[in-house]
Amino acid sequence: MEAIKHRIISVNGIKMHVAEKGEGPAILFLHGFPELWYSWRHQILGLSSLGYRAVAPDLRGYGDTEAPGSISSYTYFHIIGDIIALIDYLGVEQVYLVAHDFGAVVAWHLCMFRPDRVKAFVSLSVPFSPRNPQMSAVQGTRAFFGDNYYVCRFQEPGKIEEVFALVGAAEVLLAKDKPEFGLSMLEEKARIRKGPQNPVKLPPWLSEEELSFYVTKLDQTGFTGGLNYYRALDLNWELAAPWTGVQVKVPVKFIAGENDPVYTSPLGLKEYIHGGRFKKDVPLLEDIVVIEDAGHFINQERAEEVNNHIYDFIKKF
Repeated sequence: MEAIKHRIISVNGIKMHVAEKGEGPAILFLHGFPELWYSWRHQILGLSSLGYRAVAPDLRGYGDTEAPGSISSYTYFHIIGDIIALIDYLGVEQVYLVAHDFGAVVAWHLCMFRPDRVKAFVSLSVPFSPRNPQMSAVQGTRAFFGDNYYVCRFQEPGKIEEVFALVGAAEVLLAKDKPEFGLSMLEEKARIRKGPQNPVKLPPWLSEEELSFYVTKLDQTGFTGGLNYYRALDLNWELAAPWTGVQVKVPVKFIAGENDPVYTSPLGLKEYIHGGRFKKDVPLLEDIVVIEDAGHFINQERAEEVNNHIYDFIKKF
């Protein structure tokens, strides 16, 4: 890990932290919520050893990248503005793009808004979601799941931050591998204790040292920056109206864990992914991979397997 270089650069009016290793064609990795560049540590080491320049930023609001205060500063347009400025900083016309969780949501929009800057895209966990012109993202989620669904509960500034502060960063991070973000579990733990007193049960893919890295950074920054991505969803829906019905026209490979709560969601994503609509919206979709007995954090849980899938795909372009 010491071989990974770190720098702070100016992009789109903010200071961004970037981790980087290797030389060659650039691969840009975008993390999800509530994560960091560190989520890509296995990919940075693995892909850089195969002749690529692996680049993983802390997205705005996370880690050592600046976190603007207003919710309206977290639209896709702001975040993609940061990413385009980062690509320019790298001195390349195009990048291979790999993204996970909310980073994949951002990446799909990057591919939609600026396909000229993306050679090929590997999406982990989250498929494309076409804009519904009749109903915003939060409205649609509320109509389907009700007010208690985590996306809806995240909307009120400050409230869920109180819960997260009570249970601790470690619990919040690992709850993402549970249905509905494990929010009911987190709230129950917040009710019965006044602080993160009990050690969490670690999954086999995460060491105490690795968890400590996440916790240290998340304790420093808090969760508001990442939560603002969810709070800007309806504003994104308004601003993205001109792209209603637009297809994503970059080469794509999609990878999900068989037990990922996103993949198994009652929203019907399995049917969307395998039933032909995904391919209709993303005509250059080349491959769909479902990794058996794997959960949400597949880039960490099944790192070598995911690295091989990424390499086998991008080496064609």
